[in-house]
Amino acid sequence: QVQLVESGGGLVQAGGSLRLSCAASGSILTFNGMGWYRQSSGTQRVLVASIRRSGSTNYADSVKGRFTISRDGAKNMVYLQMNSLKPDDTAVYYCFAAPGSYSQLSWGQGTQVTVSS
Repeated sequence: QVQLVESGGGLVQAGGSLRLSCAASGSILTFNGMGWYRQSSGTQRVLVASIRRSGSTNYADSVKGRFTISRDGAKNMVYLQMNSLKPDDTAVYYCFAAPGSYSQLSWGQGTQVTVSS
């Protein structure tokens, strides 16, 4: 129902930064929640960061203090600012949206982030 398109992935050296963007086909400030999962090769998809309609945020312990999720309601965009990147952050990052129930999530196509040592 909601289309999501991620961008901003790439290759960066350890200690560097990247900013991921997610463009949504809807009024994101009305969504129950949005956020980012990541999945490295051969592993399960893991929640990285989320933001609720209220603006409250949550982060995986592994990224706290380094990653920041934010949104721009005027542009219907969600961002993930990633600083102090580590090789363990290497993964495909997927934007998700829960316009209503969290039981019916929409997903983007994913964007690759590779952190070299």
